[in-house]
Amino acid sequence: MNGKIALLGILAGLCSALLGGWTVALETLGIIMLLDYATGLIVAGVFHKSPKSSGGTLESKAAFKGLLRKVGIIFIVVAFHQLDRLTGKSFWRDSAAWAFFIVEFISVVENIGLMGVPLPQFVTVGVEWLRNKSSDLAASIPAEKPPDGGQGTADGEQLPKTGEEESGNE
Repeated sequence: MNGKIALLGILAGLCSALLGGWTVALETLGIIMLLDYATGLIVAGVFHKSPKSSGGTLESKAAFKGLLRKVGIIFIVVAFHQLDRLTGKSFWRDSAAWAFFIVEFISVVENIGLMGVPLPQFVTVGVEWLRNKSSDLAASIPAEKPPDGGQGTADGEQLPKTGEEESGNE
């Protein structure tokens, strides 16, 4: 038992170090991520209304993918902490945490709506406003082509083939 507690403490310390310490922004993100995962499980397991699985039911593969998405969010926050370290600022990590908080918050509200909980109008209007703002922001970012003139993969297009790929020497 003491070995498991020690291992848990080591893992918690490592995570804290990778994230640059524990802040209110990270705590808030962690809580909303747990709420999103829990409400997603409830929507699928109890209400059978999950848009993430066939038939809307709880599927282990969909649940596992949800966990992997949460891990991906943490990886991005860790990467932004490294950017903070490189720039000598303390801005990027918490900004990423807040951006992902908004995404997770929208998901929690959607999950609770799928459960049939009546949502106050200011909540639905606020969530719609957040969705529109994120869509407006994404649309305002110009798509850049790689310097070699290729199309990139942002729209699912293939990058230009190299000589090795064309000759079959992959």
